[in-house]
Amino acid sequence: MEKPSNAMSRRWRKPKQARSLERVERILDVADALFVEGGYAAATTKEIAAQAEVPIGSLYQFFPDKAAILDALAARYTDLLNQRLQALGTPEMARFSLSDYVEQLTEGVEQFFVEYPGYRAIFMEITATMPEVDEATDAQLIETIAAILPKSDAALDEEDRKMIAFVLVKAMGNLLWRSLGQAPQFRQRLVLETQRLAFHYLKSYFPETLSGNGE
Repeated sequence: MEKPSNAMSRRWRKPKQARSLERVERILDVADALFVEGGYAAATTKEIAAQAEVPIGSLYQFFPDKAAILDALAARYTDLLNQRLQALGTPEMARFSLSDYVEQLTEGVEQFFVEYPGYRAIFMEITATMPEVDEATDAQLIETIAAILPKSDAALDEEDRKMIAFVLVKAMGNLLWRSLGQAPQFRQRLVLETQRLAFHYLKSYFPETLSGNGE
């Protein structure tokens, strides 16, 4: 039987010992696969523990309930996506034209969604049942995007950059998210349209980063 869920039970404990960390990662891997395959509602902590080959008591030692597992998976995916985005904040990227910068950003996010199909399954449930986690995730992404925006315009202060990042996450991110459930041809077109939208929005702030790209 599933333990009842409440705000406190959604907290999960990250172990420090290597053996326990490996066990937690195995639990998360199994849960991720089950949530993708059959949906969050259909999976049970008993089934997750069995497939992860850990005692149910050990699972509850780290995850008080299934919602805590979902929360942990959301955190893991958020870390992965932030790492992918932070990798774009290199000195080489700073020398890109705005068009190339937007292309790298858009394709980086879209490729992440392709590589990690569980992201959509996890965050569909998170959006519906844990809006506070969804908002916290967006807040982290906004901080990351603000940090990797082009640095060429000294007139933009920190609040400006956060506002630009907010718009990109909420608009661009939502379009790329919605592209996941579309037919391949429409999805490809939607990604390109998202890239066009982001380029023209950023162009109003970073016009001097263009370098003969024909836009």
